[in-house]
Amino acid sequence: MTDINPIYEDKDSELVALCGKGDADAFEILVKNYQKKMFNIAFRITGSMEDASEVVQDAFFSAHRNLKNFQEKSRFSTWLYSITVNTAKNRLAKVRARNIHEANCLDDPSPRDEAMKKFEPASPDPSALDLLMKKDRQRSVQKCLNRLEQDFKEVIVLRDVQGFSYTEIADMLALAEGTVKSRLFRARDAVRDCLKRLLGDW
Repeated sequence: MTDINPIYEDKDSELVALCGKGDADAFEILVKNYQKKMFNIAFRITGSMEDASEVVQDAFFSAHRNLKNFQEKSRFSTWLYSITVNTAKNRLAKVRARNIHEANCLDDPSPRDEAMKKFEPASPDPSALDLLMKKDRQRSVQKCLNRLEQDFKEVIVLRDVQGFSYTEIADMLALAEGTVKSRLFRARDAVRDCLKRLLGDW
């Protein structure tokens, strides 16, 4: 199951209709409802906060431009997330083709990462060491995700990181559910082997 608020889905059709009439406020509500999860998906696929931000902007632009083509055979969120995945794939392809992609080295936090730490509230529990170990594991997971082939990365991000159902993933990626499950099985094996090499018996 996903963590989508059912209230959002109930109101999406109305908001989309208002957007079609030129209501900018309605689209702003859609942006607020979905931008966080879109960013999370984009970041896990691209491995870069900067690229993820660009992906989200481009995905919303594309969605707004193509709202008239939205068919309510699926949920609006599914349609929007599929645009996010495709936009992230396209961005990675362009960056790699130009040979200017710089891997986001999570061992060396970027200035943006350091700035974000200032907003993290201090907490005596768990301990600083526990937090560090957890963060190290998260970094290792992202490194392993970055090493996956794109087709496998998509399914494991959507299923194991974002929690979408097989049916939702199949709809987003235009795949058969059996293909989704097969790719997920191979992706999990690859990530498991990668983590063993990086972390040992964790």
